[in-house]
Order: sequence, then structure tokens, then C-alpha cells
Amino acid sequence: MSSLCFTDTVTDPYWNLAAEEYLLTGVERPVFRLWRNAPSVIVGRYQNALAEINSDYVRAHGIPVVRRLTGGGAVFHDLGNVNYTFIDRKVPGEDTAAMFRRFTAPVIEALRGLGVNASLQGRNDLVIDGRKFSGNAVCVHGDRVLQHGTLLFSASVADLSGALNTRPEKFIGKSVQSNRSRVTNISDHLPSPMSVTEFLSYMQESMTGSTDMEVRNYTQEEKTEIDLLCRNKYSTWQWNFGSSPAYGLSRVHKFPSGLIEVSLDVSGGIIRSCSVRGDYFFTRPTEEVEQTMAEVPHKYEAVLEALSRLPLADYFGPVQAEELAALFF
Repeated sequence: MSSLCFTDTVTDPYWNLAAEEYLLTGVERPVFRLWRNAPSVIVGRYQNALAEINSDYVRAHGIPVVRRLTGGGAVFHDLGNVNYTFIDRKVPGEDTAAMFRRFTAPVIEALRGLGVNASLQGRNDLVIDGRKFSGNAVCVHGDRVLQHGTLLFSASVADLSGALNTRPEKFIGKSVQSNRSRVTNISDHLPSPMSVTEFLSYMQESMTGSTDMEVRNYTQEEKTEIDLLCRNKYSTWQWNFGSSPAYGLSRVHKFPSGLIEVSLDVSGGIIRSCSVRGDYFFTRPTEEVEQTMAEVPHKYEAVLEALSRLPLADYFGPVQAEELAALFF
């Protein structure tokens, strides 16, 4: 059975992650895919999304946070990053390390064809001179396996650091934490300059040149199925944040009116309990705030809306709802 090759022009991260699931579960033939996302943070299937991101940076820059099907750690995508995907039959007895070796081998070969000394390091990272340019992850569905990875070509390392630069010590839970590595861009190691679009074309030609891959676009029926997955799953808060594992969060800040410490227990993306302590002066009991915040979704807009309904000056003195809402993340 010949493989299908898709080189996508859509850069919507919600749609692109929906396409990954559709191609894994709804298509029988092997697939090779090249795709790019507009600036976004992509988190692993079982990660606590909030623990992986710099909430202030992500919110200020309007960066989407999207959960993928595969495991592993959080990564930053932009148009300088090329993503590749292989979907094929699972080899009986093959473990994840063997999957990574199988699917990264043609990528390494293609890069070496450009004069880039790429290699597989550890189980799932591709490196150049010890510096990471590709993280890879897998997902098994029945007898099919999907493996996808990043190819940092000319990505913004500053944005990558800003979006993922978190303080994980404020979170307490059992979610999978990302390991941060020194990164590099492929473009910095090329013998001669190349644009990201030229790199995309090269990778497609390299992967399809010696095979009988069928290069084609999505049918209208396929687009409709992906649109549904995008709308009903991948663009929802419930999938991207609500499906995070249970966790606790504790933050403290010194306001002009006094010290305020917020501690939360969150499950299913919902604040199940809230504790507020500090040395502020008050005319109404803090327990009213704690009761109000219980069962509020742990997302900035919902927290801000709930706090904005309260006479905060009576509880904490001169503090703004936006200032206090930031303390919940």
C-alpha cells in the first residue's frame, strides 16, 4: 500500500493538531506530512498545561496553547519551525525507542544531504553538535503508530524561552514535566543560506523522491471531518486545559495593602478549593472569596470575571481584580 504525502499550508495550530488525529484514526494508508504552526505552545497529552507555560507572556502575546495526542514535553512552534509526521503500521514487539529510530532515520539522512551533521541522541531528540533542534513524540492507535517531531529551522529562540519559561515549583502534582535543553536552528548549520519554504520543498522532495508516495491535498470530506475535530475538541478549553491532571498551585505577592497568598486545588480544570491567607486588613471575611472561587474554571477570563463581581476593597484593601487574578496562575 503506497503512502500519502501532505504538505500543509494551513498554519492554525488547532486545525493542524486535529488533522493529526484524523490522519491517524480515519485513514488506512501510511502517511508522511509536513506542516507549520503560527506561534503557539503545544503541550503533551498528559501534561499540566498551566505548569508548562509562562501565563503572563502567553496571554500578553495572544499565543494559543494546544494539547496534542502524543506524550512528551511542551514545545513552542512558530513559522520558523517545520513539523513532520509519519503514520504507519506498528511493528509487532516494537517499543517506543525502536519507533523513534525507525522514523527519525530518513529525516537524519535528508539533513545530512544538506551537509548538516544531525544525529539521534537519547531516545527521541535530534541534535547538531549536542544541541537539540528536534523533539519527537509517538502515539499508538490500534495497529497504527503516529510519530511526529519538530525541525527548528529559523525559529525564534527568544519567543520559545519566553513562552515556556515557567516557575514549576508553584505547582504540586503528578503531571509530566518538560525537560528544557539547549536548542539550535538548522539554518545556523547550513553550508549555504536557505529559506524555510525552500527547506520545506527540499524535505518533501527528499522523502518522496525515491518512493511511490502519492502527493495530494485533502478531499472536501476530509476537510469537513478535520473541521469538526478542530471545533469540537482541539480548539476547546476543556481539551487544552480542562484535561490537565489534578494539581495544586500556591502563589504569594506583596501588595500595598499587605501580603496575599493564594492556594488552589484544581481537578478537571476546575478550582475545587481555594485558600487565601495574608496580613492584609479587611472588613469582610476572606471565606466569602474562597467560597466564590470554588468551582470556577481555572482560566484567566473566568477567574477575572468572578473576582470582578466581588467588593475586593472590603476583603483586601486597594487591590485590582486584574492584579489578584494574576495571582491565581
